[in-house]
Amino acid sequence: MLYDKDIREPLFDYLEERYGKIRIIEEKQMGRSRADIVMVLPDALAGIEIKSDADTYARLERQVKDYDRFFDRNFVVAGSTHAMHIAEHVPEYWGILSVEWLNDQVDFYVIREAAKNPKADLKQKIRILWRPELAHIQALYGLPKYAGKSKDFVQNKILERLPEEILNRQISEELFERDYTKIEETIEAYRKKRLK
Repeated sequence: MLYDKDIREPLFDYLEERYGKIRIIEEKQMGRSRADIVMVLPDALAGIEIKSDADTYARLERQVKDYDRFFDRNFVVAGSTHAMHIAEHVPEYWGILSVEWLNDQVDFYVIREAAKNPKADLKQKIRILWRPELAHIQALYGLPKYAGKSKDFVQNKILERLPEEILNRQISEELFERDYTKIEETIEAYRKKRLK
């Protein structure tokens, strides 16, 4: 029997080998759910839900709705106890990876490739960015600073001004550069700069 803790590290190695340049963000709140893993790709975000052998489908319906709002592609990683039936619980455009012990190691097998998520909402996706990251995008593309305006207002202006293809790449770039060890410093520096 495989548990979540047994799956994560081997999964990160598998994803890096398969996709090349990626960044993994764990336990990201989105909507009323928490994404187990957000995989940042150069031009897209992929949500990954782990259903280990010890998990149930109790929250999966709500999780699917939340993942579908935020991510360009979605995957479920299913333990062998779920592998035969998981397709009945996720949309047809979700990718499915099975995971099991094989020769004393964790092995992954692609049951179904992930297709583009038709329900992805760029307005939800941009909410993943912090205010300093939005300010960086504004500066890069010569957009007004909108001093004193809300984060929601700034997000909407960026969405109006930048083409989707450019914004998808830029959101990924901001997440590749995000430094969680300096979050407090980054936000405090942004606030001080804004007050001046």
